[in-house]
Amino acid sequence: MKALILGGKTGLVGQALATALKDSGWEVSAPGREEFDVDAPDFANRLEALIDASEPSCVFNTIAYTKVDAAEDEPKIAALLNQALPATLGRIMQTRHGTLVHFSTDFVFDGKKKTPYTPQQDRTAPLCVYGTTKLAGEEALLSLDLPRCLIIRTAWLFGPGRRNFVSAILQASKEKGAINVVDDQVGSPTYTPDLAQYTLKLVESGASGIFHIVNSGEASRHELAVEAVKLAQVECMVNPIPSSGYPQKALRPAYSVLNCEDLTRMTGITPRAWTQALREYIATL
Repeated sequence: MKALILGGKTGLVGQALATALKDSGWEVSAPGREEFDVDAPDFANRLEALIDASEPSCVFNTIAYTKVDAAEDEPKIAALLNQALPATLGRIMQTRHGTLVHFSTDFVFDGKKKTPYTPQQDRTAPLCVYGTTKLAGEEALLSLDLPRCLIIRTAWLFGPGRRNFVSAILQASKEKGAINVVDDQVGSPTYTPDLAQYTLKLVESGASGIFHIVNSGEASRHELAVEAVKLAQVECMVNPIPSSGYPQKALRPAYSVLNCEDLTRMTGITPRAWTQALREYIATL
């Protein structure tokens, strides 16, 4: 089996996927961004040539514009990466035999629910440019009706290889005696090596359509920070504050926990608790 991972050289998800696939015996190609310029006028042709040269069994797209607040000022760039890129990939894969796996986000929801969001039944209603462009990328792929396409929504990523919320919290906690973290945003913390393993199982099952993959359980940003600082055994106060006390340009869903029952039905996998995964991650640090 051959895998082409777009964003696999430096991305948080891409690096975890590359490791999981290699460990499972896949042949992995993970080109860097320098090998295809999304802004170039011949981008589609170069991407098509890259795919044909790799002859992948599966193409994993982990590239995204993820700077949530900056996207409010750079909507065109966000749309280029989050909407135009997956749309181009989808059109290319229409005439290829491989599977396309595209990663999306919990930010496609408005956070007005109080129970975990399901992939099929719950209505999408993004609150910000980032969420809107990611949803547009999903819709572009769905409109092509690809027989072998997986859209995986995930959330609140932490893991090795790149700065993330948890690593940023730990760095701040070591530099300061006290930090403030919002306690009115609740979501699904997700360990990227687990995300990669569960994604691989979903691909191997032959699944298609939209699935949610996150670790089990839910937490506020504050609860996640408190647990990380405790596990790292750092002496630091983690003070809870409302989102209004930490103003940001982009609106975020207050509740965006994702339901993974479809993943379990398809693969038999019940994701492990985020607390267990966080303990493993802290140990690696």
